[in-house]
Amino acid sequence: MSDQLKSIAFTALIALVCSLLLTGAATGLKDRKLRNVAVDRQKNILKSVGLFKPNQPSTVAQIEQLYQDTIRCYALDGAGRIVAGSSDADALPVCFYVKDNRPAAYILPVDSRGLWGEIHGYMAIRSDGKTVAGFSVYSHNETPGLGGEIEKPWFRQNFVGKQIVDASGAFAAVGIAKGKVSEVIAADRQANYVDGISGATLTGRFLTDGLKAVLLDYGALSKLFRSGPVSLPAGS
Repeated sequence: MSDQLKSIAFTALIALVCSLLLTGAATGLKDRKLRNVAVDRQKNILKSVGLFKPNQPSTVAQIEQLYQDTIRCYALDGAGRIVAGSSDADALPVCFYVKDNRPAAYILPVDSRGLWGEIHGYMAIRSDGKTVAGFSVYSHNETPGLGGEIEKPWFRQNFVGKQIVDASGAFAAVGIAKGKVSEVIAADRQANYVDGISGATLTGRFLTDGLKAVLLDYGALSKLFRSGPVSLPAGS
């Protein structure tokens, strides 16, 4: 066999071995990867209701246990009813923070357009159906130091206590101001806005639109909670 053929055969053998090793590693790590994805989702749901603090040391097992003890997930069907499971194509996923066997907050998935890609997170609303309990972001492509600030604790904390209805009780959502709320928003509307991020006007605009769309989608659930105490169905 010529030296050239030997080189080709050796290269092919190395490529085959590397391919088999990579395939084996991917297969062997698949379960761990899926678990990490699930735990990250659980951690961000917990963040949205203030049960997981920034830089809080917690093991995977501790996060899973806290989630299991406090969070229940259901669906909201096309008629706006909370159901344990639904084949309805229009059903919306929703989770609840359960405290003393009653829902203390409901948690909505946020999927919004951003400046450079999609923004994904969770927004929690207290059981009064109008007050924001918290907000978390787990995935985005915004510019670090600008739009990327949406994932930082200082920005997310601004949402706590904000209202999704106005003073008359009409739907108003939660918007991101173009500057400091106290300086650019009228006093009677400040409860519906959070401070914006300097140099990230477009990120704020896109996220404002995304939050409004999500809150509108779950409007029936908000009205249900505003009408009185809500009981969750069995079988979550």
